[in-house]
Amino acid sequence: MSPPAPIPYGRQSISEDDIAAVERVLRSDWLTQGPAVPAFEAALARHVGAAHAVAVNSATSALHLACLALDVGPGDVVWTSPISFVASSNCALYCGAEVDFVDIDARSYNLSIEALRAKLELARTQGQVPKVVIPVHLAGQSCDMAALHALSQTYGFRIIEDASHAVGAHYLGQPVGNGRYSDITVFSFHPVKIITSAEGGMALTNDAALAQRMARLRSHGITREADEMTEPSHGPWYYQQLELGWNYRMTELQAALGLSQLSRLDAFVARRRALAARYNTLLAGLPCQRPWQHPDTASSWHLYVIRLQEPLAPGRHRQVFEALRAQGIGVNLHYIPIHLQPYYQARYDQARYGQRHLPEAEQYYRQAISLPLHAELSDAEQDRVVAALHQALHTRHAG
Repeated sequence: MSPPAPIPYGRQSISEDDIAAVERVLRSDWLTQGPAVPAFEAALARHVGAAHAVAVNSATSALHLACLALDVGPGDVVWTSPISFVASSNCALYCGAEVDFVDIDARSYNLSIEALRAKLELARTQGQVPKVVIPVHLAGQSCDMAALHALSQTYGFRIIEDASHAVGAHYLGQPVGNGRYSDITVFSFHPVKIITSAEGGMALTNDAALAQRMARLRSHGITREADEMTEPSHGPWYYQQLELGWNYRMTELQAALGLSQLSRLDAFVARRRALAARYNTLLAGLPCQRPWQHPDTASSWHLYVIRLQEPLAPGRHRQVFEALRAQGIGVNLHYIPIHLQPYYQARYDQARYGQRHLPEAEQYYRQAISLPLHAELSDAEQDRVVAALHQALHTRHAG
C-alpha cells in the first residue's frame, strides 16, 4: 500500500475559470502591457478601498519601488520586523540605505509597538530616526496600524505596509490596503499566498504622485505622458527616460490569472478562517501555543503558526519538525530572524548601529512551526496533520 500523498504547508487553487482567463490572453493581441494589468489594478484597488494600484512582477519589486517612491537612499535608515522574509529589509538596501530591526510582540509576532516607541525615543536623542518603517502583517494578521501611524506623526517617518500575507484581511473593520494608516501597502501573489498570479505583487496608495512615480519606475523610468516631459513631444513615437528605473512590469498572463483569482478572494479567506478555527479546536490541550489574534484584526490566515511550549529539551524543536516531515506533513518555519542571517551579521560588523539581540524574535524562532493551511486543504487532511502533530509531541525525545 502506497503512503498517503504529502500535505504541503501552502499551495495554489486553480479553477477552470482561471485557466480560461489565461487562455483568453494567449489568444489575444496582448501578452504584456495590455488591458488585463490595469483591470487587475482597478479591481484590487476597488476591493480594498485604495485610490491607486501599481502591479509589478513580485512583491519584492513592489517593496523596492515603494522605498524609491519615498526617496529612500544613501544616508537613510529603514526599520522593519526581523520575523519576515528577507525582501522586507533587502528593499531598503537596494536603495543604498541601511536597515535596522524592531523586536516583535510576544503574542501577535508582529512588530512590537512598545519596542518601536522605546527605540524611536532613543533614536531621536542620537539623531538616527528612521526615514521609513515597514511593519509586516505576519501570517495575515494586521499590525496595530493606528498606533504605528500615531508614532509616525510624532517622529516624522513614513510607513510602507508589507501586507504580502494579508490580502483579504481586515483591521478595525476595514480592508487591509486602504491606506488609512500608511503611505503605501504591498501585496504578494506568489502561489502559496491567498490569491496568486503565479508570481506578482502590487503596491497600493492614496497618493497620486507616489502611484505615478512607482508606475514610471517599474518601466525603466520612462514616460509617454506629455505633462511629465521636459520638452514638447517630438511626435506620437516619443518617450523620455526621466530617471533610472527597472523592468518590473507584470505580464498580461499574470494579471488575467490574478483578476480571476480575485473573484474568489472572499471564499479563499473564509475557508482559511474556518480551517484556523478548526485547528484551534483540534489542538486544544496539546503542549503547543496556538496563534493569538488581536481583537482589532481579522486575519486572512496565510499561515497557522504554533509554538512549542517551554521548557524545550535541546533539539526538541527540530525533532518535532522532522517527525512531521517524515510523515508527509509539509510543515515550514516562517521565519529565520533576518538579523541572524550571515549577510546581515556582516553588515552589523561594519555599521555603527544595529541591534544584534532581539530576544522575542529569537525565542519565537526556537519554538515556531507553520502547519499546513490553504484553501484546498480538506478536513481529512487537517485531521491527519493534527494526528501527526499529536504523535510527534508525545514521542519521547531521544537526545
